[in-house]
Amino acid sequence: MLRSIKHSAGVAVALTAAALLVAAPAGAQAPETAGHALHTRTTAATASGNNLAYGGGNIVTNQKIYVVYWGNQWGTGSTVTNDPSGEAALQLSFFQHAYGSGDTWSNSQTQYCQGVAVGTTQCGSSGTHVGHPASNPVAGTWLDSSVKAPAKPGQSAIAAEAVKAAAHFGVSGDNVQIIVDAAHGVVPSGFKTQYCAWHDHTSTSTGADLPYTNMPYVSDAGAGCGAGFVATGSSGVNSATEGVTIVGGHEYAETLTDPAPSSGWVDSTGAETGDKCAWVSSGQGASSIASLNGANFAVQSLWSNNFSGGAGGCVTSYTSATNQN
Repeated sequence: MLRSIKHSAGVAVALTAAALLVAAPAGAQAPETAGHALHTRTTAATASGNNLAYGGGNIVTNQKIYVVYWGNQWGTGSTVTNDPSGEAALQLSFFQHAYGSGDTWSNSQTQYCQGVAVGTTQCGSSGTHVGHPASNPVAGTWLDSSVKAPAKPGQSAIAAEAVKAAAHFGVSGDNVQIIVDAAHGVVPSGFKTQYCAWHDHTSTSTGADLPYTNMPYVSDAGAGCGAGFVATGSSGVNSATEGVTIVGGHEYAETLTDPAPSSGWVDSTGAETGDKCAWVSSGQGASSIASLNGANFAVQSLWSNNFSGGAGGCVTSYTSATNQN
C-alpha cells in the first residue's frame, strides 16, 4: 500500500519503491495501520531491485470489488450527496473500466500465482494465476449513512466497518475486496502525514478471511497524495484528483497479489507490487495517463517480474510477457 505500512502482526514495514506516503518527521513510525500502506510522496523510499517472491499464501483469482461509503458525512439517505471533489464517481468509473483486453494496465499482475513452491519468482504456466476480470469487477456499492464515521478513525474501526459492509453484501473470502471510503474531512489516523492509503485483511464473524482497503478522501491531501503528479495534457483527467486513481490502483493491485499481507508476493524487504513502483516521475515505469476501455485515468506503474527477460521492472502497459513497457 502507499507507504507507512504495518503488517497485521503489528510489525512495521519499510516500503521500498516510492510508496505513497506523505511528509512525516524523520524517523516517524507508522500509525495504527495494519497491512501495507502507500506512503506520501515526500516520505517515499527508493525501490529495491529484487523481484517479488511467492510467500505461500493466497492470491486473488476472481476479483470482486465492493465499495462502502462510510458514514452520513457522505449523505444522509442512500445516495452520495456530499462529495466536493467528485471522488466517488471517479473511483467507481476507474474500477468499472479495469477489465478485459481494454485494460493492459492491471493485467500485468496475472503473471503471479499460488500453488507453487515458496520463493518462486516466475510462475510460467504453473499454479493458479491472479485473475483478470472479463467484465466490470465492481459487484456492489453501499452508502452506510446509519452512522457518523469517526473524525479520525484507527485501524480497528476501519476493519469493523469492512466487516459490517461484508455482512451487508453477504460476501467474504480472498476474492473479495472491501474498499472503505472515508468522506471529505474525515482523517483516518496517519493520513496526510504518513500515508495515503493502506490495505490489510481481517476476519468476518464466521472466521472467513476478508481483504479490505482504507481509502481516505485522497484529494484532501493535495500534492502529498498525487494531485498534479502526472501531466494531463488533453486527456481530460482532472489533475486535482489524480491521486484517487493512482492511490486506488496501487492498493487494488497489491490486494490482487497479496490479499493477506505479506503471505503473497513481496520482495525481500517486504515491498509489494505497487510499493516498488510508487511515485516514479520519470524514466521506465513513470506514472502516466492510461486508457482503460476508452476512458483515461492517472495510474502508477506496477512491478513485473518477467520484464526485461526476468530482471524485473516497473511497467504501465502489459500485453504479454514479451510486450510490456
